[in-house]
Amino acid sequence: MSLLKAEDITVRDGGTTLLAPLSLSLEPGEPLVVLGETGSGKSLMAQALMGTLPPELQATGHVALGNRELNAGDPDRFRGLWGREIGVLPQEPWLSLDPLMRVDRQVAEAHALVRGLSRRDALARASVDLDALGLSGAGASYPHQLSGGMAQRVAIAAARAGGARIVIADEPTKGLDAARRDDVANLLLTEMGETGGILVITHDLALARRIGGRLIVLRAGAVVERGTTREIFAAPRAAYTKELFAADPENWTPRRQRAATGATVIGAKDLSVARAGRTLFSGLSFEILAGGILGVTGPSGCGKSSLGDALLGLVAPAQGTVARTPEAHPFAFQKLYQDPVAAFPRKRSLGKTLQDMQGLIKGQQPKIETLLDALGLDPRLLARRPGAVSGGELQRFALLRILLRQPRFVFADEPTSRLDPITQAKVIELFVRTAVQDNVALMLVSHDPALIRNTGDAVLSLDPASPPVGGELAETTPAASFGVS
Repeated sequence: MSLLKAEDITVRDGGTTLLAPLSLSLEPGEPLVVLGETGSGKSLMAQALMGTLPPELQATGHVALGNRELNAGDPDRFRGLWGREIGVLPQEPWLSLDPLMRVDRQVAEAHALVRGLSRRDALARASVDLDALGLSGAGASYPHQLSGGMAQRVAIAAARAGGARIVIADEPTKGLDAARRDDVANLLLTEMGETGGILVITHDLALARRIGGRLIVLRAGAVVERGTTREIFAAPRAAYTKELFAADPENWTPRRQRAATGATVIGAKDLSVARAGRTLFSGLSFEILAGGILGVTGPSGCGKSSLGDALLGLVAPAQGTVARTPEAHPFAFQKLYQDPVAAFPRKRSLGKTLQDMQGLIKGQQPKIETLLDALGLDPRLLARRPGAVSGGELQRFALLRILLRQPRFVFADEPTSRLDPITQAKVIELFVRTAVQDNVALMLVSHDPALIRNTGDAVLSLDPASPPVGGELAETTPAASFGVS
């Protein structure tokens, strides 16, 4: 018997169909991967299967969980199955973690409430779960003290703790480096075993290939291809699937570097940063010129986000200095957050938030309509709240808001971690073109070394196992010079 069987699942926003009738089944011991571009309806499908759609959206269709028959249009009946029969790894870990509760307590809570373990046994099991995800010692931390990748792993541990046979993993590895991505994939497959089931929703081609099983390719709310993962990756049939595979950063043509003529916008000398008593990096020196792009890569938790926070004055360096161009306007130094959900008011529409921000800026600004088109965003999304758009759409709105402010320096922290390869390539091209044309200094952070290698004028690796790699803006003009001790 199938663990889960869905028939004709449809999602509508009033008279607009967001997800065309879709049917699928989840078999014991066989993973199912749903792959597609940002905004294709992947997360809407998961929410319909869980009964967690936003109230302004309507679902129809039928869901069978074992011998239980459920109507997708009656989400209240799904509630009793959460955590026990079906669990979800949400796309936004910040929305699933209690900001006032320490990490180990959050994982232990599921063991205690769902599995019925004693408080002592639940905490012990939570410690084992966190250790398995490379989070030893993080149990006493609060969510805001973790990197984005670490928060994602905590969410995974909490979702697994209830022991549900079916797990829906919505973009479970966004923002994680390759090693952590593979760890999460192995963990999901191990947890599934021969009797459980996992449904993985992703735009990460490497994760889809690693998970295996069966694959559904989704675009604009409709299935364009389905079959075994191995067969589709070996010989994709649909034109869209071929385009999706070709857009992987490994296949990008390296960007041609240009001569830098601008002045230094931001720089650091002998910079060291520590968090929670642990030194993340030390002895770091560099400068970024106007129009220059410094790529930063390294494993989750190595200090990439903390480096940006130090440059922006959000954390104090343990040692060293940061210098910023003094003539810059008040909004000149900006951060594009790794988790945009944390940067948008949840109860205000996106359009209202952008209008409020524009009211703070004097002088001529780029038009919102022009940027919406360049970023592939539907203007109708402006009427929605952040929770009613996909993670990839919200990430592009965060970039739009940054561009409206006409910055001199942008620290872009994993700006495309929620985007599919096709959208990612378009957004990076727009970002880079804007930086060069408007003389914006850009620090681009990514866990994907191929993206950084093919985009940056210089590359800084914060991986303790890898020495930094230097690059040049031109034959004789370095984009950055640095050393890591």
